[in-house]
Amino acid sequence: MAESFFSQKHQINCNGKLIDLSSPKVMGIVNVTPDSFYAQSRAMEVKEVLARVESMFADGADIIDIGAYSSRPGAELLDEATEWNRLEPILDAVRSKFPHCIISLDTFRATIAKQAVEKYSVNIINDISAGNLDPEMHETIAGLKVPYVMMHMNGNPQTMQTKTHYNHLMNDIFLFFAKKIESLNKLGVIDIIIDPGFGFAKNMEQNYELLAKLDEFRIFELPILAGFSRKSMLYKFLETTPENALNGTTVLIFMKTQQFL
Repeated sequence: MAESFFSQKHQINCNGKLIDLSSPKVMGIVNVTPDSFYAQSRAMEVKEVLARVESMFADGADIIDIGAYSSRPGAELLDEATEWNRLEPILDAVRSKFPHCIISLDTFRATIAKQAVEKYSVNIINDISAGNLDPEMHETIAGLKVPYVMMHMNGNPQTMQTKTHYNHLMNDIFLFFAKKIESLNKLGVIDIIIDPGFGFAKNMEQNYELLAKLDEFRIFELPILAGFSRKSMLYKFLETTPENALNGTTVLIFMKTQQFL
């Protein structure tokens, strides 16, 4: 299972169900793509996805995040119709088999978010661009009234690794979130989760600076989502592969969850 975790003393409202984030929650990742960087997170067939989701819940996952657009560095562009055609049978099957589960949808497209929430009661929208790749996203989230994960990234998956220059890493990211939060609050959006974006428009040194200062994001008094499972900041540092980076991932998640308890 690819693990991410939420942290911060806060609650989010998922379709009338309050999710208590006073203790860290685990998010299992399902990539409905042929090219996500970690091969074992990929699943294109409904039967395979359902088996994987069931296994994730058995292993302790609280939320399942489903995405059909690979966001690895240099990933190919994917049109909206293809993204939805990949997602729809998976969302339908997961919602049918696990009617009460919390589903997060990884998409930066407002129309995809709207269809998924209205048709399949997706509970959370997870946007790697924080609205930068679709100017309609924030108003759409306000209308849907679902929790919104907004991640920090410069550029897009095709260009982000060329956009790692910062005047001051932490100050620049804090200013990015402050402006986004203000914009969302003006639209009436209050269930906001911030994701610093490990591996997105950050080099190795920047990723570890971000990691060391992760607790500084408490200043926003919002839930924090950290996703670094098997990422290059781990496997390259350990001189291994994503497939062999589980131990590093586990140690890192344990250290950070202890910090936020």
